[in-house]
Amino acid sequence: MRVSVVVCTHTTDRYEHLRAAVESVLANDYGDREVVVVSDGSEAVYERAREEFGDRTDVRVHLQEPNRGLLAARNTGAEVADGDVVAFIDDDALADEAWLSELVAAYEAGWPAVGGRMIPEWVAGKPDFLPEEFYWLIGATHRGYADGPGEVRNTFGSNLSFRRDLFLELGGFDAAIGGRQGDRNLQGGETELCARLRAEHGAGVYYTPDAVVAHKIFDYRTDPEWLVRRAFWQGYSKRGMETLVSESTGEERAFLGDLLTRFVPGRIAGLVRDPSRARAFQLVSLFVLTAAVGAGYLYGIVKWR
Repeated sequence: MRVSVVVCTHTTDRYEHLRAAVESVLANDYGDREVVVVSDGSEAVYERAREEFGDRTDVRVHLQEPNRGLLAARNTGAEVADGDVVAFIDDDALADEAWLSELVAAYEAGWPAVGGRMIPEWVAGKPDFLPEEFYWLIGATHRGYADGPGEVRNTFGSNLSFRRDLFLELGGFDAAIGGRQGDRNLQGGETELCARLRAEHGAGVYYTPDAVVAHKIFDYRTDPEWLVRRAFWQGYSKRGMETLVSESTGEERAFLGDLLTRFVPGRIAGLVRDPSRARAFQLVSLFVLTAAVGAGYLYGIVKWR
């Protein structure tokens, strides 16, 4: 089973991270694979990647003109690819050496789409105030996401894969999400595509936590103000996707239930048993970030009436 790994970028500012992402895939212990690099509107990135990887038979470099955004670039990469499976990883991520082997094992069991676990790679240091329940704000798998392997609605786009023929049959990601309303804050391309997969084929994404990708967490993602803004717009996007995709927020409702009935009481009990500055900050952050998500969701109700 051949796997094509698509990685997209759009600026030379991220080129060193792009190279590291590509090299992490090439270092995987699964041999039947290729990497498809898509430069989204940057001829400079395209030429640099061609110069660096052009002699390799397991790397393709493609220029998409003009710049059309990440979802469109991923679609282009899937079209250029020739694998049985198309997998996506971002240009600021690093694949574990067993990543592809773990994905393929799930495909051999018959699943149409497979995703894995995102772990944070703390480039700027780990903030002591950020609770693991909200790691999803920084693009990492959060506490309470899943108890173990099994079917889920979707995983992060930087660790998500599909049988390529099925991905193309579905038409790929809806690149107009956000753009259809002129709304750059609306996100949810993975949710929408995986909802179509379930609707048309009766199956969701298989989550295998042993398929690991590390997401680089730069300093701006650990800034409290950035996190609050991110939480607000994520809440807004949840409401927006709810209007576009039937029952798309079921997992979020389940997470909120766990947050209120398990995680918050557990953290309060932990703080009483072992008081510390970090525990107190994380408990406060739970309430602040939950409130920001709720505010964004309420704003979305007004916007998406």
